[in-house]
Amino acid sequence: MGQKTALICGISGQDGSYLAQFLLAQGYIVFGTSRDAQISSFQNLIRLGIREQIKIESMSLNDFRSVLQVLNKVQPEEVYNLAGQSSVGLSFELPVETLESIATGTLNLLEAIRFTGAPIKFYNAGSSECFGDIGVSPADELTPFRPRSPYAVAKSAAFWEVSNYREAYGIFACSGILFNHESPLRPQRFVTQKIVSAACNIAQGISQKLQLGNVSIKRDWGWAPEYVKAMYLMLQESQPDDYVIATGESYSLEEFVIQTFDYLGLNWQDYVSTNPNLFRPTDLAYSCGNPSKAWEKLGWKAQYKMPDLVKMMIEYKMQQQKKE
Repeated sequence: MGQKTALICGISGQDGSYLAQFLLAQGYIVFGTSRDAQISSFQNLIRLGIREQIKIESMSLNDFRSVLQVLNKVQPEEVYNLAGQSSVGLSFELPVETLESIATGTLNLLEAIRFTGAPIKFYNAGSSECFGDIGVSPADELTPFRPRSPYAVAKSAAFWEVSNYREAYGIFACSGILFNHESPLRPQRFVTQKIVSAACNIAQGISQKLQLGNVSIKRDWGWAPEYVKAMYLMLQESQPDDYVIATGESYSLEEFVIQTFDYLGLNWQDYVSTNPNLFRPTDLAYSCGNPSKAWEKLGWKAQYKMPDLVKMMIEYKMQQQKKE
């Protein structure tokens, strides 16, 4: 057996970059795609020190011909679809782009794999947002979808596309239904990074007030570098299946804020206020996953919970500030 080749769509994002790092460590040849590889900066790959080890191809997921050309050129054994508009909040402002980049993009990849007839294993990035409001019980693989945002609607459509191609055409295709997972590579528009950055700035003496939306929401937050291993493990199985990937523990956003400010020796109430303008048109009150199937079948279990990742994100941010 020679080296395996993997193609990561959406390699420049948080998950794509950590997955590339993980696959390189497994001895893979790693290709990544970007809409325009000539002008993309790939800052996350540079931050992880792996940019030079990645082969980059330009590809538009909304263009079937473009997808087919890249698949034929790269000839990967594994394809990881992590591309598409990734912000729930932004999806309310860009619903059409969100649906096209996620649902149409996923469909083009599946159809291109079917068209080539190659024995490609396909991973699709699902989302816990598909479940909508689940009450107080953790969601598992049999929990019905009740999407409450354009992002969640698009991810739900992509999930069922994967299921359909698996059943109708025998393609090895699976979805990882990932709950929230964070890291220092998160962009500023994500609330966890926004909180950590503001708190670190305040600790450094930079006067700042932090405005947040609904702090009573509860989320199941995990550590992104761990979650990409679960993606890889799904494609090593003999049969394709879908898995919930989560810590199994849920915390409120207020608890995340308190944990962050406490770690830096600050009283959060001196700096944080609620802004009703930051509330989403619809939001999930409680989100928590039941990852028991992933543990039983894949041997995967989250080692880090919310308090751990707060600590790791703060330490990374403080190191960055010292360098600057």
